[in-house]
Amino acid sequence: MKKILIFTPRLTDGNRRDIMEAAETHGYRAVFCEDSAAALREAADAEIILSADPALPKAAPELKWMCCAFAGVEPFLLPGAFANPRALLTNASGAYGVTIAEHIVMVALELMRRQMDYNRIVAAREWVRDLPIRSIRGSRVTLLGAGDIAREAAKRLRAFDPKSIVALNRSGRDAGSLFDRTLPVSALDGILPETDLLVMALPGTPETRGIMDGRRLALMPKDAFLINVGRGSAVDEAALLALMQGDHLAGAALDVFEREPLPKGSPVWDCPRLLITTHVAGNMTLEYTVDRIVEMFIEDLGNFYAGRPLGHSVDREKGY
Repeated sequence: MKKILIFTPRLTDGNRRDIMEAAETHGYRAVFCEDSAAALREAADAEIILSADPALPKAAPELKWMCCAFAGVEPFLLPGAFANPRALLTNASGAYGVTIAEHIVMVALELMRRQMDYNRIVAAREWVRDLPIRSIRGSRVTLLGAGDIAREAAKRLRAFDPKSIVALNRSGRDAGSLFDRTLPVSALDGILPETDLLVMALPGTPETRGIMDGRRLALMPKDAFLINVGRGSAVDEAALLALMQGDHLAGAALDVFEREPLPKGSPVWDCPRLLITTHVAGNMTLEYTVDRIVEMFIEDLGNFYAGRPLGHSVDREKGY
């Protein structure tokens, strides 16, 4: 019987049962592995793999479909990533929007309501109540990226009554009614001076690398906020630090960095008004995220079996 290899964390008993039932329905045997060594052994004759481990397709000459359990697929696009270069590649874009959108709302409120400052005040056992704060209400929000994360974020931010929500994508094609406007990325320089809150949710591609360089960061208003939940390579960290140390930008929240883990000696740790989270916005610690990954995989397993196009295919040229 043909094999599906599953090597991904945090699967519940229900998730495993659903995968096994779907596999059997389509004539497959599901093999679950708990460590990378076992997964590498099982990959040798696997026809389908569900995992985020980039070592597995290299060890799978019989592979026909690699289902990456992450939204980002950069390691799977490198030369030699697949023993069978004809294998299909999908990702889990669409599973992480909820958890990342909630993270965006959380850090936006922390920045605007000065929670980092109040944390320091409370840690010193002091009683201060009058720090000036800001609101999402009436703010001009720009979403750099108009995919699932941006849509889920826009749903939640809209409840706070912002002045506007503008999304930018590659083409400028209308991304839907959740946004007041959709603009092409080429319009970024023009929209940055009109942005109070910039949320970056970009994939890691050559086009997005360094997109927010020092020149563009300086285009933002001095009292604006920046949040990055996409890829650390999209922001020039050195330029951001220099600007923030010079009191440009009211605050920033970074969940992703140019180098991860962030080195202990990095000056990023000490940057004023910078809220650091350790790439936790979009991992698998929310049960809903894992459930959705499994649902999407089972949906595409039916497509694969029937010879239909897969619903979450990655365009290898675009990188997402």
